[in-house]
Formats: sequence, C-alpha cells, structure tokens
Amino acid sequence: MTITEVPQKAAHETPVSHSPTPASETADFVSDARGTVSGTEERNPIKPKRDRLMTTLSLVAAIGGTVVGGIGFAMSYSTLAKVALSWGFSERLAPWFPVGVDASIIAFLALDLYLIRKGTPWPLLRLAAHCMTGATIWFNASSQGQITADLVKAASHGVMPVLFVVGVEAARRLIIQKARLEAGTATDRIPLHRFILSPLATPKFYRRMRLNGVTSYPEMVRREQELIAYKQWLTRKHNGDLSKATEDERLPMKMAAYGYTVSEALALPEQQEREAEKRAEEAERRRLEAATRREIEQKQAEGRRLEAEGQLEATRARVEGEMGQARAHARAQVSAAERAAQREEQELETAVILEARARQAEAERQESEAREAKAAADLRAAELEEQAAEKRRAVEEADRVAAAEAQAIETATIAEARQRKNEADQAAAEAELAAAETRRSAAERDRLAAEEEERAAAARANTEEAGQREAEAAKAAAETRLTAAEVERRAIEIEDDAKLTPRERAVRKVARMVIAAGGNADQVPLADIQREMAVSSTDTASRYRQEAAELLAGGYMAA
Repeated sequence: MTITEVPQKAAHETPVSHSPTPASETADFVSDARGTVSGTEERNPIKPKRDRLMTTLSLVAAIGGTVVGGIGFAMSYSTLAKVALSWGFSERLAPWFPVGVDASIIAFLALDLYLIRKGTPWPLLRLAAHCMTGATIWFNASSQGQITADLVKAASHGVMPVLFVVGVEAARRLIIQKARLEAGTATDRIPLHRFILSPLATPKFYRRMRLNGVTSYPEMVRREQELIAYKQWLTRKHNGDLSKATEDERLPMKMAAYGYTVSEALALPEQQEREAEKRAEEAERRRLEAATRREIEQKQAEGRRLEAEGQLEATRARVEGEMGQARAHARAQVSAAERAAQREEQELETAVILEARARQAEAERQESEAREAKAAADLRAAELEEQAAEKRRAVEEADRVAAAEAQAIETATIAEARQRKNEADQAAAEAELAAAETRRSAAERDRLAAEEEERAAAARANTEEAGQREAEAAKAAAETRLTAAEVERRAIEIEDDAKLTPRERAVRKVARMVIAAGGNADQVPLADIQREMAVSSTDTASRYRQEAAELLAGGYMAA
C-alpha cells in the first residue's frame, strides 16, 4: 500500500492543502463538513426563530445592562461625592470627583475597544480601567468608615460599581467577539467538562490547538479523531507493529504536532515532489529565459554591430566623398596652377618676343646710326673729295695762271672759253657726284627694306611655328591628362571594390604618380605629393612615397 491509499473517512472528510489550515479557512471547512459539530445549517432548520430570540435577548441585555450600569454609576456618583466632601474637597469640586473616576473607566475601556477594533490593542488601557474600577470599589466600600467594621454595609456600597464594571466587561467581550467573528479569528473555548473528564490529555489538546492556530474546537476534535483512526488503521495494516510502517506512512503522527491533518501529512511528499518539479520547471524556465535573453542580447549586439558597420560605411563614404572633393579641389588647384603657369609661360614668351623685338629695334637703331655714320662718312668723303677737287681746281687755276703767264700770247677769249669749259666740267662732276650719292641712298633704302621684310617674314614664320608647337603641346597635355584621369578613375573603382582604407588609397595614388614620373620614386617631389594628397607634413609625404615605392617593388601596376 502506498501513501496515497488513505482510509476512506480521512479521504472524504479532510481536504488536501499545502500548509496547516489557517483560522480563516477552518470555518469554511467546518461548515462544509458533513456530520460535524459546526454544521449548524443542517441541524438547525428553525434559524429565523433563533435569530428573533437572539435579537430579543440582545435588546434585553442591552437595556438591562444600561439600566444596571446607570444605577451603579448614579449610586457610585452620590457616594463618591459625599466622600469627596468628607475628604476636604470644596462643594464645587466634590461633584466632579466621581465624574472623573467613573468617566476615566468608561474612557479607558472605550479607547481599549476602539484600538482592538482597529487591530492595535494596548493592554495598559484595560489594566488602567481595572485599576480605576478597583479604586471606585474601594472608595465606595470605605465611604461608611472602616470596611472590617461592617462588611455587609461596605459590600452594599461596593457592589454597584462592580455591577457597572461587569456590564462594561460584558459589552467589551461582545464587541471583541463580534470583531473576531468578522475578522475570522474567533476562537472556541474548550468545554470545562473536558478538563474534568480528561485532565491529562486536555492540556496537550489545548496546547496543540493554540500553537497550530486552530480556532474551532469541533475542528480540533475531528482532527484528533482522524489521527486516532489512522493509527488504528496503520496498526491493523502492519499487524500491530507500527515499526514496519514506512516514513511516509508515519508522517501524520509526526506532523500532527505541527498542525497538519492526516490528509495533509500524507499528501506532503507528493506536494513536495510537485514543488520540486515546479522548482525544476521554474529553474528550467529561468534557464530558457536566460538563454533567450542572451540570444536577444546577442541579436541586439549583432544589430548594434551592423548599425556600427553601417555608420562606419556611411562615415567612410562621407570621408571618401570629402577626399574626392579634396582631390577635385586639388585637381582644380593644379589646373589653375597649370593655367597660371601657361599664362606665365605665355607672358614669358610674350616678354621674350617683346625683348627680341626690342633687341631687333635696338639693332635697327644701331644699324640706322651706322648708316647715318656711314652717310656722314660718305658726306665727309664727298666734302674731302670736293676739297680735293677745289684744291685741284686751285692747282689747275694756278696751272692756268702759270700757263696764262707762260702763254701770254693767248688771247682773253681763249682763256675765258677755257675757264667756262673748266667750270662746266666742275658742275658736271658735282652733278655726277650728287647723282651717285642719290643712287647710293636709294640702294641703301632698298637693302634695308628687303632686310626688314625678310626679318618680318622670319618672325611670322617663327610665330606660326611657336603657335603650332604650343597647340601640339596643349593637345599632348590634354591627352596625357585624359589618360591620367582614366587611369585614376579605373584605379578608384578597383580601390572601391577592394574596400581599401584612405591611407592605402593615398599610397596607391602616389604609386601612380611615381609611374607617371617614369617609375623612379625619387623623381616625384615631396611638394607635388603634399599638394596632391592635401597634407602639410613633408614627413607624411615622404612616408607615402616610400610606401608607394615598396608597393611598386611588390608588383603593383596602375590599371
């Protein structure tokens, strides 16, 4: 037989609970039990008549108690007022003495009942009320002199305050009992005859009832009956030897001292097993919840990681965009610098051309001065020749005079004719000299014009050749820039696919600059790297060039 095979009586009458039945649940159990003492509804079919009787008795008790209390209070008041006068109180204060004594009793008891009603009783209030009651009784008993002199007279004066206190105590007991009934904490008293008939077992019975919180005497009796019946059944099962019973079967005897019923004690192992299972289930649930929380936290962490990666990609895209803008800005600056260089070159060429022209004008001026000097020299020569001619004429004149003197015989006509002939020869020689000078000047002007035309043609040819060379150089530079831009674009696409860092991109760009410079890293100036990479540190530019050289040594080729 297992522990669940409980005797029929215990099984039908005792519900299974997880803990000793509290007072608030005991009343429900007793009222539902069949055949028990507390089943008043089944054994009292004339309850309305009883309620009317109880109401009548309550009214009679209330009215009677009030009348007796009022009489006792009035007699005590009269007696204590006279005693106060005899004790030396004034006629004005003597009537207030009994009021203070008796009113204190009512006030203390009323306050005690109020605190009990609120669930915070204070026993000192009841003790104070009883002390004042004893003082009232003593004052009334001693109002006629010595108490021992006439006990009957002293008792007749002291009995009325006792009646008043008894009425108040009865009201107090009624109120407390009603409050306990409403709160479900009312406790039945063990009948006096049980103490008389069973003086040894009843104190233990009372002790268990109070320690286990059983407020119903019939319920406690039923539990005792169930325990005795279970012992008898267990003894019969094991042929009178309870030592053969298992630990689970002996549980009702062991747990009875702790307020457990037979059914509750027998159900305790199963209940504990269920609770252990619940604890295991709860532990498993907490474990699963913890695993779920960990998984959720991992998912959240993964989400945060993905979000951080997204932010990183966004930041990288923003940085790359800024770098692209910086590169575009740098390229724009480079283009502006190139255009400025071109303008400077053009201005330089213009300055060279102007200088050449100035030199040419200076040469022409010098040549003109030389021609003027030559013309002056020619003129001087002509003057010298004229002077020589003049001297020759003078000589001829002298010869003529000498001839005239020698030939005195020649006539004046012949001499005059000869003189006119000589003058005509002289004029012809001068005309011929002037014509020769004119022809020389015209030939010199023609030669200068031819040389000027030749120089202008050569300058035009040089200008056209320089413009053609400049156009060819601009075309070649544009093709070079286009090729470099295409290479840069393909390289940027490859770097975007490879998801390179900004530094790796910078190193590869410097490597392309090195390739464009002929493959020698030392030929790329650090200033160009600083300008292209938008860095201000020459050390950073030097590291870029060194890493680019290492990258090219490792086999890097621009796209």
